[in-house]
Amino acid sequence: MRIQSANLLPLMLLTLLAALTFWLERATQGDSAASNGKGRHDPDFIVSELNMRQFNLDGSLKHALTARKMLHYTDDDSTVVTDPALTFYAHAQPTRLGAHQARVSQDGKEVRLTDDVRMVRDASDDGPALVMTTAELLVYPDDETARSTVPVTITQGRSVILGTGIEVDNRVRTLNLMGRVHGTIYPSAANTP
Repeated sequence: MRIQSANLLPLMLLTLLAALTFWLERATQGDSAASNGKGRHDPDFIVSELNMRQFNLDGSLKHALTARKMLHYTDDDSTVVTDPALTFYAHAQPTRLGAHQARVSQDGKEVRLTDDVRMVRDASDDGPALVMTTAELLVYPDDETARSTVPVTITQGRSVILGTGIEVDNRVRTLNLMGRVHGTIYPSAANTP
């Protein structure tokens, strides 16, 4: 049996067409996976000039959060906030927290402030303003507590105290320094006769 070249031409064209179809399907499947956004770390929404407030049951202001920008990412459900400022209003002298960046947990219960973290309690009749600085602070806004395991500096007037970590409870107005603590404490002008 002899096969003529004229009979092979349609068979070769069909084989080539099947190979091109297979290649085209593979090429488009690879592109569709990349274009659907899975595996990419792109924000799904961006908020500029954020201003959020939470109120107590009696209608009084509990705390407020302002920020220059907030970005939410769907791939890991993370939220990044730029230049956050968090203020607690439970006491006559509000407590203000600020940093260059923050990451908010998925449920919003934890806020990790990073890069030039600063906490300020305004001056009162009992003494000057209290300022705490650190590189990182984990804040629990609903509980009004915070903690850090990195070095902390606290200043109040001329007094300066350094520690290797801190636990803060804003409801009872306590700061518990951890690790090696040292500093210089001067008497307050309000306590001098």
